[in-house]
Amino acid sequence: MVPVAAAIAAGFMSFQGGKEPWVAPASASKVANPVKKSDAGMKDAKKVFSSICQTCHGADGTGNGPAAQALNPKPANFAAASVQKQTDGALYWKITEGRGTMAPYKHSLTTDQRWNLVHYIRTFKK
Repeated sequence: MVPVAAAIAAGFMSFQGGKEPWVAPASASKVANPVKKSDAGMKDAKKVFSSICQTCHGADGTGNGPAAQALNPKPANFAAASVQKQTDGALYWKITEGRGTMAPYKHSLTTDQRWNLVHYIRTFKK
């Protein structure tokens, strides 16, 4: 795994715009989560979230992390219906590919870590 600092720095340096809605390709949206939700997977996802995602998305997943103030567009609010209604495949694709200030994690997180993060994102549902 790439050191956390490098992954966060990559997120800040990868600005490419992104004011238009971020929609995953239909093919990605159709992919079901192949990783069964488990206590061990959720524990790992919480650890990954705390070390990588929380800086921007905040401890409560609402997009209010300490780095969020300086970002445009703002980080997603994982509790929002607009995020929660997305398919697991769409969320996985966004974590994998990144966009703008959202770093791509396809090389720094394993496939299982990314799928477990999708399970973890679901815990922010109101």
